Amino acid sequence: MGLFNQLLGNASEVSNEKLTEKYKILLIEGEDIELGFKLFRDIFMFTNKRLILVDIQGLTGSKIEYKSLPYKSISRFSLETSGTFDLDAELKIWISSENIPSVSKKFNKSINIYEVQKYLASKIL
Repeated sequence: MGLFNQLLGNASEVSNEKLTEKYKILLIEGEDIELGFKLFRDIFMFTNKRLILVDIQGLTGSKIEYKSLPYKSISRFSLETSGTFDLDAELKIWISSENIPSVSKKFNKSINIYEVQKYLASKIL
């Protein structure tokens, strides 16, 4: 089921230790990864200071874009829960005064989307 969810673009949780080992070069002093998810090849991580999006591009994956979003720049977010026939929940995040969400991520049912929402709310409210 894990590969099936990845092919559909649903996020699955990744351990903080694995993410820290792989992406420690991106972290500043005193910054820790607190929550992380993987979408097929892409990664997004919530640290104690910001949201980091890792967009692995191209067929070979050799080109990578790292996007850093400080929590203070997040103006709002929405949560759409999974339904009977819709197997995934979706989190949308808006930056500053943009009209469309800057970030939109889908989560499979193994992720407690309410905990993700609670974490994000604690960082921006």
